[in-house]
Amino acid sequence: MKRILTIDGGGIKGVFPAAFLADLEDELGQPVASYFDLIVGTSTGGIIAIGLGLGIPARDILRFYEERGPEIFRGGKGVGRLKQLFTAKYNPAPLEAALIDVFGDRKLGESSTRLMIPSLDLETGAVHVMKTAHHPRFERDYKMLAVDAALATAAAPTYFPTHRLAAGIPLVDGGMWANNPMGPAAVEALGILEWSKGDVKLLSVGCTDEAFSMNADRKRQLGMNYWATRLVSVFMAGQSSSSLGTAQLLLGHDNVVRVSPTVGPKRFKLDGIDGISSLRGLGSSQSRIESPKLKPIFFTEPAEPFKPMRALDMTDGGKS
Repeated sequence: MKRILTIDGGGIKGVFPAAFLADLEDELGQPVASYFDLIVGTSTGGIIAIGLGLGIPARDILRFYEERGPEIFRGGKGVGRLKQLFTAKYNPAPLEAALIDVFGDRKLGESSTRLMIPSLDLETGAVHVMKTAHHPRFERDYKMLAVDAALATAAAPTYFPTHRLAAGIPLVDGGMWANNPMGPAAVEALGILEWSKGDVKLLSVGCTDEAFSMNADRKRQLGMNYWATRLVSVFMAGQSSSSLGTAQLLLGHDNVVRVSPTVGPKRFKLDGIDGISSLRGLGSSQSRIESPKLKPIFFTEPAEPFKPMRALDMTDGGKS
């Protein structure tokens, strides 16, 4: 049996999956990553996925959000709407410094498990997915710095500027097409890794969901003024629903488990640092609820050791 872990994007709301996984890991007494054959994370979920793959305890990843989150999202509240039309809301330097402190100069290829980290190439409009060397075709990404991969997948438009790799490729947040990466993960499992349908189980951890509600009078003509504040939430809801449906169709409904509690409208924001303690409590509470159901499915025994297709050259500068 193969097992996949996916983690959604959501900015500081990544505190929820970090707390959820930290509590699970404490209970298991083993690194949570050791139970999965593939970990897929987008944006803030990508940061968590990379950290888990590099052997960083989930409790330390949670501490990263609690201690560094406020400085990463500091200063944005004073940015006016007019200024935000022309510049990103936050300076990426605090995020980069925090990631360097945690990941150092380690590379994606140092992960102990297969990783898949979505982003988007802003030059071509094509998806750009950074991966470990878990297939003969994957010849470059595993040599890139973990910090580069994290900055690229988390470069959320309007919040952070585009992250440009050393090779000049301009990358933005993978949430532009795979904020909930369940579907791409299922495609990777069956289409690339050629794992057998029915022999793959997927655990998806979101960053909380809001109940979808559109109260507009359907007889009205819904123009730009109406959609301006709603388009992103509608897009995200549709993408997540599609991704969940894709995973269920490819892997089988009984083999897919989604953990992402529904909260009140605007309860938590992507940059809402005031919600950190509440998100942590919610993650711990949800772990307590879900653990008895998840352990017999995903945590009975560790996954088989990951053997990369290519050895990592530690003399390489990590440029991609």
